Amino acid sequence: MATNFLSYFTNNIGIDLGTANTLVFVKGKGIVLREPSVVAIDTATRKVLAVGTEAKRMLGRTPGNITAIRPMKDGVIADFDVTQAMLSYFIRKASSGGLRVSPRVIIAIPSGITEVEKRAVKDSATRAGARDVITIPEPMAAAIGVGLPIDEEPANMIVDIGGGTTEIAVIALGGIVCSKSIRVAGDELDTTIVNYMKRAYNLLIGERTAEEIKMRIGSAHPLEEELTMEVKGRDSVAGLPKTIHITSQEIREALADTISAIVDAVRITLERCPPEHSADLVDRGFVLAGGGALIRGLDRLLSEKTGLPVIVAEEPLDAVANGTGATLELNHDVLQNV
Repeated sequence: MATNFLSYFTNNIGIDLGTANTLVFVKGKGIVLREPSVVAIDTATRKVLAVGTEAKRMLGRTPGNITAIRPMKDGVIADFDVTQAMLSYFIRKASSGGLRVSPRVIIAIPSGITEVEKRAVKDSATRAGARDVITIPEPMAAAIGVGLPIDEEPANMIVDIGGGTTEIAVIALGGIVCSKSIRVAGDELDTTIVNYMKRAYNLLIGERTAEEIKMRIGSAHPLEEELTMEVKGRDSVAGLPKTIHITSQEIREALADTISAIVDAVRITLERCPPEHSADLVDRGFVLAGGGALIRGLDRLLSEKTGLPVIVAEEPLDAVANGTGATLELNHDVLQNV
């Protein structure tokens, strides 16, 4: 009765605490917030100056006394205090208008993190103002978010490529049969582009530019019509501003090794899958979610390498957040065992 009374005055919140972006789902409202997981702080006082979208605009552009940092790395907390401040801001912003007591929060976490890393996430959310914190593996949340029938006996498979990790899982009867989590995902692709531009053109670019290149002309499979893009940066030799033109073909070749690591992880998961579940996947294939699912031709490449049908989720960026939201409807005791 007390729980029902509290829930009347508070918002139940689901959080996709991503390395690149954080999405917040409020029960009854849907996704109410999606902002970069970036915090700008004063280096002298450690005071938080900006969070989210405003802070991301400062990346690579801040004066000496201000640093824009990403407190999440490879899907886990790299800076506890800054993550706490970021979560506190997001929870407060998502709960504005009607919050009476601390919210109950469910957070999606990578399936491969340690108990210590999981505890850090829970403690950070609690100190940020959450009344009760429950965690759910990201691939499970993604599978729920894209509408896979996870409670059925036939197996379903999800591949969620986020900013810091790629989560792969085969799910049946409400549980994860086998899974693999690798710390190779969107951020690694951006870093690869930064290194390529420096190596091939002596051009220094920031992570924002690398991400733009990935989104505009990045691909995993040859395109029917190759794309081109103008890139501006600083010449590492002359030290002066410089502009070059690049093609989707050369970016695809630069990303090949990193994308191969993701493909190999998918293949390893399939090799570990019990034979009966493998048979289920022959016709069903698997679903791609996360920001990485938007890379041109990745679904086609994965289908060729695995021999299975590959479907890109309708809203790949929202899959995990929607999954946490749907999970809020479940019984608390069930959630503790997810």
